[in-house]
Amino acid sequence: MEILKNYIDGVWIPSTSKETIDIVNPATQEVLAKVPFGKGTQKDVDLAVASASKAYLEWSKVPVLKRVQVLYRLKTLMEENTEVLAEIITKESGKTYGESVGEIQRAIENIEVACGTPMLMAGDVIEDIATGVDEMMIRQPLGVAACITPFNFPSMIVFWFLPYAIATGNAFVVKPSEKVPMTMMKIFEFLDQLDIPKGLVSLVHGGKDSVDAILEHPSIKAVSFVGSTPVARYIYSKGTANGKRVQAQGGAKNPVVILPDADIEMSTKIIADSVYGCAGQRCLAASTIITVDDQKRQIKDALYETVKSRTTGYGLDREINMGPVITAASKARITGLIQKGIDEGAKVLLDGRNASIAGYEKGNFLNPTILENVALDKELIRTEIFGPVMSLISMKNIDDALKFVNSGNYGNMACLFTGSGANARRFRNEADAGNIGINIGVAAPMAQFPFSGWKDSFFGDLHGQGKHAIEFFTQTKVIIERWPNIWSRKF
Repeated sequence: MEILKNYIDGVWIPSTSKETIDIVNPATQEVLAKVPFGKGTQKDVDLAVASASKAYLEWSKVPVLKRVQVLYRLKTLMEENTEVLAEIITKESGKTYGESVGEIQRAIENIEVACGTPMLMAGDVIEDIATGVDEMMIRQPLGVAACITPFNFPSMIVFWFLPYAIATGNAFVVKPSEKVPMTMMKIFEFLDQLDIPKGLVSLVHGGKDSVDAILEHPSIKAVSFVGSTPVARYIYSKGTANGKRVQAQGGAKNPVVILPDADIEMSTKIIADSVYGCAGQRCLAASTIITVDDQKRQIKDALYETVKSRTTGYGLDREINMGPVITAASKARITGLIQKGIDEGAKVLLDGRNASIAGYEKGNFLNPTILENVALDKELIRTEIFGPVMSLISMKNIDDALKFVNSGNYGNMACLFTGSGANARRFRNEADAGNIGINIGVAAPMAQFPFSGWKDSFFGDLHGQGKHAIEFFTQTKVIIERWPNIWSRKF
């Protein structure tokens, strides 16, 4: 069985760790490969950072117009290999093939935006702030940066950070999720073809030991993370305590409000895609659906009819709508939360716990689940399920709905379905979330905009993507100059 290697100093080398864990196809339970794990991975991080520090000294002196040229080549390689990448993503993460292709496109869009770095990192100049004195602000790279990424988007999330980091002159270390490292292995084959210094980009495997090594290494100046809120809080606390810049995206519990004037047919289809896309394993998945006024029965019936027709299966079957969840442990946790909700008084409208897919009986499959009358003061309504579960609740009016939306600990996304411009404007201004959707089920920002997040959904100041990423990976320097007017001298 293949043991995955690290990519350090421009070559593939075995990990210093002798421990490994299996990478398992969540649909078939086939072991795809083994990935290094355990304490030895700390040494791998040290090797990667030593190489990256040397590469940075060379790369930071390369003009930005030349640095972004390598991104054009990377974009082409990603586009040419979309089908290959999509198949790897589906095999190791469980996504449908279509979801995998969509994820790759999102990654490519970030490369495209990062190609605009010469303009995005442009400074400011004011001449003659005083007689013969000019002042300017420029942006310079930090040094070595790193990212720690989750299982649910094996390709996309790295590209919230990597292209911006290298375009602004930094070296970059990637620590992918140990559950889905094979996608990033393939992408590093593309990076290996770029005209960049050896060591500029590195790939190291591992778990908490390698994460702690990144957070503690004095030469790593910035860390980017996406994952659960408890881990995001840990990353932020430990990273900042060690003097690093940190952007840490956490979990979510995304509410969707449906007003009586909404287009019900359109709304229910969009909401179903939001809740059950990627088997609910995304931080912008809708989770709690809030009906307003007396429309509960109509919305409930429409959602039921829409959801029950969705098909579950192996993601490489192009006809299915939803794949498995990532691990057997995840499936057990999700089914346990469903049962706890039932024990707390929720009613099952659609039960997906006994899913069995012909030919894939060992897979981590759940069918779409709908619970109604979920208790507002119990765990299920506040816990990130991260699975294909919809909770239906009802409120009297938009005031109560907004109050509920803003009462949660998370603030990643909130959506409203309505035909009223006034209510839409009020919601977008008053809802406490970083990403707002109006008649949109997944308010995923385009690459030009930051992937926002509030409250316990984000720790830091600058988010991934776009201008925020440029600012995160650079530091400002203000220069004040006086030059004597040589033409006024008397010779």
